[in-house]
Amino acid sequence: MTSLTRGDITPVQQMIASGSGAIVTSLFVTPLDVIKTRLQAQAKTAVQNRCYIFCNGLMDHLCLCSMLGSPYNPLGHVPPLKFSSSLDAFIKIVRHEGTISLWRGLPPTLVMAVPNTMIYFTLYDQLKVLYGFQQGETNVWSPILSGSSSRTISVTIISPIEMIRTKLQSRSGYKYKELGSVIRTAIQQGGVFSLWQGLGPTLLRDLPFSAIYWTGYEFLRSRTAEPGFWTAFISGAGSGLVAAILTQPFDVVKTHRQMELGEMEFSSPKRLPFTASILMKLYREKGFSSLFAGLAPRMAKVPPACAIMISIYEYGKTFFIQHNLKRRESLSMPLT
Repeated sequence: MTSLTRGDITPVQQMIASGSGAIVTSLFVTPLDVIKTRLQAQAKTAVQNRCYIFCNGLMDHLCLCSMLGSPYNPLGHVPPLKFSSSLDAFIKIVRHEGTISLWRGLPPTLVMAVPNTMIYFTLYDQLKVLYGFQQGETNVWSPILSGSSSRTISVTIISPIEMIRTKLQSRSGYKYKELGSVIRTAIQQGGVFSLWQGLGPTLLRDLPFSAIYWTGYEFLRSRTAEPGFWTAFISGAGSGLVAAILTQPFDVVKTHRQMELGEMEFSSPKRLPFTASILMKLYREKGFSSLFAGLAPRMAKVPPACAIMISIYEYGKTFFIQHNLKRRESLSMPLT
């Protein structure tokens, strides 16, 4: 049996391609995500200057402001700014906090985003073949099932790590050598499953996003005669835009839930509110528009993030496929 998949590329090579895409994507879209999160945080004034959520377009990671002084951000304290729009947020952040603040929290984001993306994209390509994906044909159920399955697995694997890191950061003067005792305390207080607290709202948003995104992407790509970098770029942008709009209310809930988690200590017995209660509270207090808070910057961020990520991933896969074919041909050539 060969180590190559049907696409003549190994899982390791798929992971390298997806990891490279995650790094480049995070560099491009972090400023847009900072603006989106600052706008959403205004609806939660108690913590608007305490934590932010960063994303590479397909997954989120929380970073507390108390951790942004060093080594993540030399600017330290974040002034309590008020924003009226995405453009207003961009201008005020640059003016009052400096241009570098647009990349606030990038290092911890990369630490989480790269392995998560590698698991997610590699699993998707492996699973879609098992679910009967046929290249060049209209595929519906295979991208829906493989996108949902791969996202569930990747989020479930990463969720405890993200939870531990977030709560460690919520403690003043935390040290990673305390990790063992902190995990034991968490399990004693809430059981083993407490390490996956917040997994539900994450999946509630990410599963429909993944299903919509991959179905749209495969559909758009199959309609082009010449698959390539720009085909993947345009298909990724279009499907990402539709998925972002349809799942925006769940993105707002996810933001609020992650902020709640950032405030909680491991020993806290506090239970987070249900997703439905958060949606109802936002609707009663802020109106229907609050369910789509941050939609404009998310629409400006997610399509290019998806486009950059998938096009670099496809380019990387093409590179490795050609490399493997050349290597196979060189090995099969008779010696003269």
